[in-house]
Amino acid sequence: MSTTTRTAVVTGAARGIGAGVAKRLAADGFAVAVIDLDEAACEPVVQEIEAAGGRALAVGADVSDEQSVQAAVERIAAELGEPTVLVNNAGIIRDNLLFKMTPGEWDAVMNVHLRGSFLMTRAVQGYMTKAGWGRIVNLSSTSALGNRGQANYAAAKAGIQGFTKTLAIELGKFGVTANAIAPGFIETEMTAETARRIGIGFEEFKAAAAAEIPVARTGKPADIAHAASFFASEGAGFVSGQVLYVAGGPKS
Repeated sequence: MSTTTRTAVVTGAARGIGAGVAKRLAADGFAVAVIDLDEAACEPVVQEIEAAGGRALAVGADVSDEQSVQAAVERIAAELGEPTVLVNNAGIIRDNLLFKMTPGEWDAVMNVHLRGSFLMTRAVQGYMTKAGWGRIVNLSSTSALGNRGQANYAAAKAGIQGFTKTLAIELGKFGVTANAIAPGFIETEMTAETARRIGIGFEEFKAAAAAEIPVARTGKPADIAHAASFFASEGAGFVSGQVLYVAGGPKS
C-alpha cells in the first residue's frame, strides 16, 4: 500500500507538538485528521496542509469522552478514510505539589492522557487489524521519570509507557506496531504557560533549560514530528514497544 491511501489521526493537533506532527505526516503522504477539543482551532493546521497539497480534516472531539471519540473516528473513516495511524498527543497540565493537588487536578490529567489514549486506540485499532497494518504512536514525557510538582502528569506519562508496551504485545500479530515518544523540553504554548506560572519570562526559561541539555538547545515540535514520522513509516515495522526519549541527551 502507498501511504497516499492511508489515513493518520493526530490528537491535540491544533497547536504545538500535535500540529507539528500532523503537518509532517501530511508531508509524508498521509491524509490527516486533525483532532482537538475546538474544531475551529484545527482549521489553520488543515488549511496549511491543504495549501501544501495534502488532505486533512478538522475534527472537534473530547478524547476523554467515549461517545465523542466514537463519533469522531466514525466521521474520519467516512470522510477521510479508515485510519491506520494514530498519534495520541492530546494532553494538559495541572501542576501542583502533592499536598496541594486536588482530586480534580489529578483526574483531569489522567482523563485526557490515559483515558483519552485508551479510548482513541480502542476506537481505531479495529481499522488497523482489519487492514493488517497499523502504527500507534503515544506521547509520553521525560516527566515519566519523575518531576517535582507533576505527580499527576508524571504518573500519566509513565502509564502511557506501560500502555504502549502492552499494545505492542497484543496487536503485533496483526501487523500493528506501538511505540512512545518521550519529549524533553519542547518550545510550545504549554511550556510557555509553565514559565508564566512560575513567574519568569519564556526566553529566560528556555535559556535555563538549554543550559542543562547536552546538545545545548531546547527542542521544537519538528524534533518530535521527525520521530513520529519514523515510527509511522513502512520501514519501522520491526520496531515496537519502544520508548524513544527525544530530549537532547540521555534521559532514560
